[in-house]
Amino acid sequence: MPFKLLHTDKNTAARSGELDTPHGKIETPVFMPVGTQATVKSMSPDELKDIGVQVILSNTFHLFWRPGPNLIKKAGGLHSFMHWDRPLLTDSGGYQIFSLAPLCKLEETGVSFKSVIDGATIFLTPEEAVKTQLDFGVDIATVLDECLPYPTPFNKVKESVELTLKWARRGREVFLERRKNKQLLFGIVQGSTYPDIRRKCAERLTDIGFDGYALGGVSVGEAKDIIFEIVEATVNYLPKGKPRYLMGVGTPLDVIKAVERGVDMFDCAIPTRNARNGTVYTYQGKMCLKNAPFREDFRPIDESCSCYTCQNFSRAYLRHLFKGGEILAMRLATWHNLHFYTRILGEARRAIIKDSFSEFLKEFEKNYQA
Repeated sequence: MPFKLLHTDKNTAARSGELDTPHGKIETPVFMPVGTQATVKSMSPDELKDIGVQVILSNTFHLFWRPGPNLIKKAGGLHSFMHWDRPLLTDSGGYQIFSLAPLCKLEETGVSFKSVIDGATIFLTPEEAVKTQLDFGVDIATVLDECLPYPTPFNKVKESVELTLKWARRGREVFLERRKNKQLLFGIVQGSTYPDIRRKCAERLTDIGFDGYALGGVSVGEAKDIIFEIVEATVNYLPKGKPRYLMGVGTPLDVIKAVERGVDMFDCAIPTRNARNGTVYTYQGKMCLKNAPFREDFRPIDESCSCYTCQNFSRAYLRHLFKGGEILAMRLATWHNLHFYTRILGEARRAIIKDSFSEFLKEFEKNYQA
């Protein structure tokens, strides 16, 4: 079993665990920075290691288009290509069925996409999606699924989940034939906002058997309270001895609340995307460094933070960089935000082990201003 559930908090469903992968162990709960194009924007691999990042997420769909599977294979795999020797997880391309809906067409055999780069069309099957990820040499691959927008009618969701389950089974068969070096494959639970469909999808994926399970189709337009209802309606039907991965969520408070409900792994573009626009996160909430009050504020972003940015630069300097359009502004803000996400999940893990997660969450909520 690649996943060891080490401890569950005595007062909540929050868990600490350890996931064994070909490129090292991942301590959970964990945040995975988004590196869609085989890079976390503005950050070098060594800088990410200094922050304490354990695992990066890349995207099969985008890398399939550019630079292409053959080039990555010639480079010795995705780890070698991007100079990253820690675990990698790849999204299969299912989210792009949602985000690029006008450019794609679904069939039972797979999905065709029209490129926004050169107008060419590719046809991606569930078999090809898994095969490509294995050829990349990633540690954790995911099955191809259909991600639906919110809201979607019940019957459409039911039909879509049947397709996702068929694709999951086909992807699993290819995985068993071709995997190397103990690579892992995660199934993805879909079902929109319908608890009964989510439950049935989770149960049937469990019957197929995967190394972990992702909660997909969340944060696609629904309200925050609905997101947590979805999480609660899903995790109880997933195996306790397998990792649970909530895709695309979220703000620092969202992540901590999902940990409370038993989620182990997270990815989201919020800390990196918002950093590039001048928004940073602290225990007191978020702040926009471009705002006028920071013009003569010579304090660090967070006086309790040990990241490179906070140890060396002031809010006033960062505001100056953003106002001047300097690339360093985006780098330093991203550095801080990723450090903050990594830090809070590390603290959450330690609180779980001490059976004090409830106190940690209460204190976090009291101080954090959304």
